[in-house]
Amino acid sequence: MAKAANLLAFLLVLVFNLSCFSSFAWAARDDSVYESFLQCLESNTNPQDQISDLVYSQNNISYASVLRAYIRNARLNTSTTPKPLIIITPKQISHVQAAVICTKKVGYQLKIRSGGHDFEGISYISDVPFFVLDMFNLRSIEVDVKNETAWVQSGATLGEVYYRIWEKSKVHGFPAGVCPTVGVGGHVSGGGYGNMLRKYGLAVDNVFDAQIVDANGRLLDRKAMGEDLFWAIRGGGGGSFGVIISYKIRLVSVPETVTVFRVERTLEENATDFVFKWQLVAPKTDNELFMRMLLQPSTSKTNKSQKTIRASIVALYLGKAGTLVSLLGKEFPEMGLKKENCNETSWIQSVIWWANYDIGTSPEVLLDRKLDSASFLKRKSDYVQTPISKDKLNWIWQRMIELGKTGLVFNPYGGRMSEIPATDAPFPHRAGNLFKIQYSVSWKEAGSTAENEYLTQTRKLYSYMTPFVSKNPRRAFFPYRDLDIGVMKAGKNSYEEGNVYGKKYFNGNFDRLAKVKTAVDPENFFRNEQSIPTLPCKA
Repeated sequence: MAKAANLLAFLLVLVFNLSCFSSFAWAARDDSVYESFLQCLESNTNPQDQISDLVYSQNNISYASVLRAYIRNARLNTSTTPKPLIIITPKQISHVQAAVICTKKVGYQLKIRSGGHDFEGISYISDVPFFVLDMFNLRSIEVDVKNETAWVQSGATLGEVYYRIWEKSKVHGFPAGVCPTVGVGGHVSGGGYGNMLRKYGLAVDNVFDAQIVDANGRLLDRKAMGEDLFWAIRGGGGGSFGVIISYKIRLVSVPETVTVFRVERTLEENATDFVFKWQLVAPKTDNELFMRMLLQPSTSKTNKSQKTIRASIVALYLGKAGTLVSLLGKEFPEMGLKKENCNETSWIQSVIWWANYDIGTSPEVLLDRKLDSASFLKRKSDYVQTPISKDKLNWIWQRMIELGKTGLVFNPYGGRMSEIPATDAPFPHRAGNLFKIQYSVSWKEAGSTAENEYLTQTRKLYSYMTPFVSKNPRRAFFPYRDLDIGVMKAGKNSYEEGNVYGKKYFNGNFDRLAKVKTAVDPENFFRNEQSIPTLPCKA
């Protein structure tokens, strides 16, 4: 018995020592990689840049706060979430070039983060050893009102872009997203849509030039990179091809006075008729008008024990309220819009209103990056090409009420979006699409029980919607990253796997994107779970 006890004690000590040795070996390896990487950076940048101050290893006291600052999905910020070995926060273009060269040299994966709003955390999570290149310091914005252009670095936020334009002109804007904390790099390279897309198209439809650091560490502008690569990074995602440094954008004209409004209906208030008519009007009305539709399960106003659906229209009109009321009185009388339902304001104040602040709030609120603020969330997407009948809408309402929390957001297309060819940029969802659907659920409870509940809800609703959305392929909106629709296995380069999600995001443009990828990054250095793969080698 004593011998058995002694043997057990010996084995426990041995296991403990081996585990400690293993941990020590990994820590030593990590330290070795960090030192090698840092030496490489210093030899590839000006010594006076003090590059070590911009590199955070896991031992750095500021590592956790730097990583967490731009994590926007709390579901992807747990103790078990894979963490980068190193975070690089460049302040100059030469730092980006060195980071690419040196990450390649030490053999790690490089993830690129601009705002952290990628819904699946692709820019800061990986199942293989990786570094994060966080672009938040590269945020310069140079506005040229005379030529109606601006150079915007990828680490700037949309709120900062709108604010800097407003500083120089009260009659210019830019057609991009309504969330001020979204980073320019990911937003624009993925397409970039907002509430002026029916008038001016997407952000990428208003890009003249760009700067990118390629897999060899070279800084290229449009002329140097060539038209194929320039085409690819206007909607195909920058992270598959290089590191986007900046975009040269076209400023667009906005009137001195614009109009915003919000109108709501519940099922008891004929919401079904309201939603059905929206499908017929919103994609075909005046290009100056954008009407987003929000659909959410809620409690009845008249019977607190009864569930209902609340349908809300949130709108921007590039003109005055009187003209808008007259327009919708003819096209959408069911809405019953009156002038008192509307707010006439400046374009910058409409941006603030859409960001859920009161009109009159100082535009400086757009400079608030809201660091270290995240909620638990899941998003998915679809496209609708024929109106959904009232009977089918009623069926959808019942499914939504049964599920409990997941909502739908309908974003109308048409207008300028129907005029731009599907091949003009990698973003293909143009003519023929009435509206885009976002499946949206957010929650506050931490833990796997709540996560599984809400993920299941969202996936069920997505499944229920199958008969009413695009087919062959069932299309998806690339910036609403959704790993449910296909992934490329960690560290791999599989055209077959990439083709699954690639055709959903890019339709017929996927093959051209793969050709560009093969030409500019044949070793597949820039890769992630839904990146563009290189073409398969021919036998």
